[in-house]
Amino acid sequence: MRKDDLYITVPSFFRCPISLDVMKSPVSLCTGVTYDRASIQRWLDGGNNTCPATMQILQNKDFIPNRTLQRLIEIWSDSVRRRASVEPSELAAPTRDEIADAIDRVKVEKEERFDREVLAKILRFARESDDNRGFLAGKDDFVRLLVDLMSQVDFKTTSAAKLLIVQEAVKILSMIRSKISDRRRFSNLVLNNGRDRLTTIVYFFKTGNVELKIDCAGLLEFIAVDSESKVSIAERDGLVVELMKSISRDSDSSLIEATLSCLIAISSPRRVKLNLIREKLIKDLTKLLTDPTTASVSVTEKSLKLLESLASTKEGRSEICGGDGECLKTVVKKLMKVSTAATEHAVTVLWSVSYLFKEEKALEAVTSTNGVTKILLLLQSNCSPAVRRMLTDLLKVFKVNSRSCLSAYDTKTTHIMPF
Repeated sequence: MRKDDLYITVPSFFRCPISLDVMKSPVSLCTGVTYDRASIQRWLDGGNNTCPATMQILQNKDFIPNRTLQRLIEIWSDSVRRRASVEPSELAAPTRDEIADAIDRVKVEKEERFDREVLAKILRFARESDDNRGFLAGKDDFVRLLVDLMSQVDFKTTSAAKLLIVQEAVKILSMIRSKISDRRRFSNLVLNNGRDRLTTIVYFFKTGNVELKIDCAGLLEFIAVDSESKVSIAERDGLVVELMKSISRDSDSSLIEATLSCLIAISSPRRVKLNLIREKLIKDLTKLLTDPTTASVSVTEKSLKLLESLASTKEGRSEICGGDGECLKTVVKKLMKVSTAATEHAVTVLWSVSYLFKEEKALEAVTSTNGVTKILLLLQSNCSPAVRRMLTDLLKVFKVNSRSCLSAYDTKTTHIMPF
């Protein structure tokens, strides 16, 4: 970087109050102040029991990862690196004619002519607009050229430079996937063309950074179009284990959401459900739902939707109701005040284990968490006919007369809404 070309101003809230360096792993104390994990750990290890910035005595010394700030720092750092390595003239978004010409040259000269510079230019073009992404998805043979790049990888012999080129291809495909009109044809192109492209996507999901993992999860979700493709994806060596790692508490929030969407997409075949249950997915979903740092509305909805799917199997219901019933108790807690979708998924889980299959442990868990009262309140809300039928069925299981119970409530409760 030439000193006369670029000066970097670091946002003050990116700096650790202790070290004054840009934070690598920002964590917040109970006082709400954020520090770099290494710096605050040294402070506490030194016997201090106060917040360095406010000097308040700490009620506890727990850390909460500040993922939002960490993501902002990563985006800013990537921007700085790009500005340091790219000439100003290269930052301008290429025109449609320039992109079309580059693609046509590659088609004539074969995909070996793809280099990272060309793909980086195409990626910048795709990021510019929805119309640009549609243009790329509709360009004759362009998608096939990118998919073919993924089949030219031997992870033992392929150079690092070539792997970077293939990574760019994966990023472009992920970005334009919603504009690919024939999803089944694309899935067959990746999975059933006699050349192993799925291994490449799985490899990058295992080894890539957060952004690349999210792109790979999106592609895996997109190609899961039928039972055969879903089983092929789920049974690829090591993928399910890696997906499970990506929904841990320490994962990026966007990666957790992308991974949950991928798991939902592949989980409908029974053999996949059983595999996910064996890998303790229900336990991990319970942790997501009970952790305030991860249980966003979107994560809650997707976690409950997965539990709804797994509850259709005997093994899944056993796990959901197992132990001290923590999972089911958590589902009851999410019945209200999250979102319409979350309520519908939660009610379906309860209906499945309590009414449809009459699990005794489920009845105990629902009763112990004041679940019957919540069911009654939900019946007064503006819920869908399907949800209303399930709630009515649940009251039958608990031998509750909804009319007599409702009449005992103050008339004001008729206006209570769950959301």
